[in-house]
Amino acid sequence: MGPKPVDERSDHDLFRTELVNLIDQRHGLARLADLIDWPAFAQQWGAQFESTTGRPALPTRLMAALLYLKHVFAVSDEDVVERWVENPYWQHFSGERYFRHELPCDPSSLVRWRKRIGEAGCEWLLAHSIEAARRAGVIKRSSLQTVVLDTTVQPKAIAHPTDSRLLNRARVQLVAAAQKEGLALRQSYARVGKAAETQAGRYAHAKQFNRMRREIRKLRTWLGRVIRDVQRKGGEVTAALKAKLDSAQRLHAQQRDSKNKLYALHAPEVECLAKGKARTPYEFGVKVSVAVTAKEGLVVGMRSMPGNPYDGHTVDSQLEQVEILTGEAPKIALADRGYRGVEPTSGARLLISHTRRLPKRLKKLLKRRQVVEPMIGHMKADGLLGRNWLKGTEGDALHALLCGAGHNLRMILRHLRVLYCVVLGAVGMAASLLWQLLTPSLPLGICAGRQSTATRR
Repeated sequence: MGPKPVDERSDHDLFRTELVNLIDQRHGLARLADLIDWPAFAQQWGAQFESTTGRPALPTRLMAALLYLKHVFAVSDEDVVERWVENPYWQHFSGERYFRHELPCDPSSLVRWRKRIGEAGCEWLLAHSIEAARRAGVIKRSSLQTVVLDTTVQPKAIAHPTDSRLLNRARVQLVAAAQKEGLALRQSYARVGKAAETQAGRYAHAKQFNRMRREIRKLRTWLGRVIRDVQRKGGEVTAALKAKLDSAQRLHAQQRDSKNKLYALHAPEVECLAKGKARTPYEFGVKVSVAVTAKEGLVVGMRSMPGNPYDGHTVDSQLEQVEILTGEAPKIALADRGYRGVEPTSGARLLISHTRRLPKRLKKLLKRRQVVEPMIGHMKADGLLGRNWLKGTEGDALHALLCGAGHNLRMILRHLRVLYCVVLGAVGMAASLLWQLLTPSLPLGICAGRQSTATRR
């Protein structure tokens, strides 16, 4: 049994008003809903949700629309389903025929759907946002021949890592896991550990770093004692206890100059990236490669890059993703000086900023490289790229793709609003011109009366 259909045309309710008669069809979301090929989602995802037992899966259009709305308006899973009940335009965008007063689904259903569709399904969402932009007239097919490449950091939802906090938290979690398995430890260091963590923070704030390091040495010593105690009394260690023990050993062994450091116990995949920013010298998350069109700034490719690779080594994989999503192989790629020393294998020409001895046409084109910077800023300020709450490396990949799709839909909505204002202004101007043409043909008394009234006012 696959997903249930959204709209049952045979189930007509005579005493309820349909949403199409309730909302303004000129609204951006109502017009955007007509630009997206919704039946394609059922064909693509329907086979993944077929089952022989239980109730049918939720409609594919509903879940795809909820994921779109979440990243267009930068809300959480809980907020998107709560606001959906209150907003008839969101319900119409999701394919509902009548206004509903109950939640469309549990917020946890969005988590399960993201896991089920995976990275390929999120790329499908991004590809359809690009196709919708093409139908709306935001981009032309020729715009896909020139793209701009850049990388940014997608910060993870973790606290700023400090040695004192990490060491104490690792000890607390290891003690809790050992007690859950029934191990009687010699000492837990619960009271002195918490006091040492607090005191280390106070010394760091007062810039008394020698005293701070002394407290950190205490915390490291106590963590090592608990690790050895668990190893002696553990016997056959369960999987849960082994995971906590491995994290504690990794944290206990790492030093200031260690590679592959552990910055968060609940997110071991987090990396420390330095992008040269004065306000944030170091960011903790994953590197993300972004590809936008040089003319409009529409996102045509977005991919997480675990391991903090060199920017130039991400060119081939990013151009490959652009060709898969758009069906067009870019001929020119614009990039900053972080991509020096690389030649794309796809045959595209890579133009680096501040390159000398270029023809006038290419110099003018290279000035469009800066278009990617405000687009990344909008995805972080207006979207959800500024902080990733999804779990694991897979969550990093899914979140980056969905942020790109949300940015594209915001651009389409802005384009539709501007287009509507232009059309409305043109209609008003045409009406005023028509009135001026018809005014001389009116009787003289009527024209004089109109003029005298305006003069008296």
